[in-house]
Amino acid sequence: MNKFRFTIKLLVIATFMFAFASAAQAQATRTWVSGVGDDVNPCSRTAPCKTFAGAISKTAAGGEIDCLDPGGFGAVTITKSITIDGTDGGGFGSILHGSVNGIIVNGPGVAVTLRNLSINGAGTTTGTNGVRFIQGSKLLVEGCQIFNSTNSGGGGVAGIEISLATAASVQVKDCTIYGNLRGIHATSTGGIVAVIVENTTIQNNINEGIKMDNNGFVTARYSSISLNGGGGVSVTNANAGANLLHCDVLANTGAGLAAGSSLNCRIGGSSFIGNSGGITQGSANNIKTFGDNYIVDTVNVPGLQLVPPQ
Repeated sequence: MNKFRFTIKLLVIATFMFAFASAAQAQATRTWVSGVGDDVNPCSRTAPCKTFAGAISKTAAGGEIDCLDPGGFGAVTITKSITIDGTDGGGFGSILHGSVNGIIVNGPGVAVTLRNLSINGAGTTTGTNGVRFIQGSKLLVEGCQIFNSTNSGGGGVAGIEISLATAASVQVKDCTIYGNLRGIHATSTGGIVAVIVENTTIQNNINEGIKMDNNGFVTARYSSISLNGGGGVSVTNANAGANLLHCDVLANTGAGLAAGSSLNCRIGGSSFIGNSGGITQGSANNIKTFGDNYIVDTVNVPGLQLVPPQ
C-alpha cells in the first residue's frame, strides 16, 4: 500500500512538472498578430493572434511581437521586458484607444521597445495617454505616431506620459507626436528620469510640447517643437532640466523655452522663432547658451549666460 501511495505521489509531481514545462514552452520568443488572426491561436506566424493583449501572454520575457499585416491590435498593458514592432513594409500596427490608455508599461525593472506603431486616441471619448510609463527601467519609442490623446479625465496628460517612482531612461526617436493634451511629460518621485528625444516632431499639442516636472531631464536633438498651445518646452521644477541641441522651436503659443527656477537648461545650435512668449527664465543665468542659436523671439530674461563648449 505504501509503495502504491508513493507511486501515486510521483505521478502527481511528474504531472505538475510536465504542465509547468508545457506552459513555459508555450511562450515563444517571437509571436505574431494579424488583422485576421484569433487570440485562441498560439500566435505563430501561420496561426497569428488578433490583439497585442492576446499575444503578450504567449510571448516570453525579452521576446518580440510582430505584425504580419496592417490592422488595429488594441490597447495593451506590458508588465515584462518585450518589443512590440508594427514592422515596416507589410503595413503598420495600429492601436485605437478611445477613453483609455493606448499602452501602459508597468513592471519592475522592465525594458520595453515600441517600434513602428500608430497610437490614435480618436473616439467618441478621446483616449488618455498614448503611452503611459508607470514602472520600469528603460523605454524606447521609435518610429511611432502618437496623436489624439486629449482626455484628462483618467489622469492622462500626454502622448507620452512618464510618471515614475524610480530612476529610468526614456528614448524617443524618429517619432511624430501631435494633437495630444501635451506632447511628452515626465516626473519622478524617486530618481532621475533621463529623456532623450532625437529627430522627432512634436507639434499642435493643446498644452506644452515637452514638460519636465520633478526629476525630469530632457535632451532634445535635431527635433522640431512647434505650434503647441502652451509653449514649446517647459521646465517647472528646480530639480529638472532641458538641453535643446540643433532644434527648431517655432510658433508656439507661450514661451519657446520656459526655464522656471531650474538651473539646468542649455541651448545650442537651435532656432527660436515666432514663439509668443519668447524665452523665459526665473532668474539670471538659468539658461546657458553656447552662443550659436538663432533667436528672433523676445528674450524675456535678466540675461543668458554664455558657456563655451568644453
